[in-house]
Amino acid sequence: MLQKRIDDQPSISRENIREAEGIFLQHLKRVGLKQTEQRNAILRTFLETREHLSIDELHRLVKKADPRIGVTTVYRTLKLLAGCGLASEVAFHDGIARYEHQYNRRSHHHMVCTECGASVEFFSEEVGAIEHEIGRKHRYVTTRHTFQIYGVCEECRNPKKTNGRRIV
Repeated sequence: MLQKRIDDQPSISRENIREAEGIFLQHLKRVGLKQTEQRNAILRTFLETREHLSIDELHRLVKKADPRIGVTTVYRTLKLLAGCGLASEVAFHDGIARYEHQYNRRSHHHMVCTECGASVEFFSEEVGAIEHEIGRKHRYVTTRHTFQIYGVCEECRNPKKTNGRRIV
């Protein structure tokens, strides 16, 4: 199971949710779609969660608010949220697409254990500076980047483990 994310705030305020809804509404108008209660429920549930969520995991959470919401609606809404910068896809070692919210967050990066899947988020001003330098060099105005480091965590390197499974 992936670890919970490190975030700047313990929860998202109602004011911030309203602001994110406004960003989402503007994006929906730009792409010619309507705002719906189902899309809003997905957005709110997503923003209130501090984990990296797969489509299925978010679908299970959203169904508690509205059992009529289908997995396809969740999938399409996550793609819309990514399109307006409120979400981003994160690829870990297991091949399952996960999403995390990007609303009003500092840029961060991930270190992922290839044995157990644990992840750690970290912040690095140096990586941001490198992004801007590369952008300047190639005449780009950079807007975002993704950066994952893969390795084996301390627990998985423990000699009391065999084949990636801890001996109890």
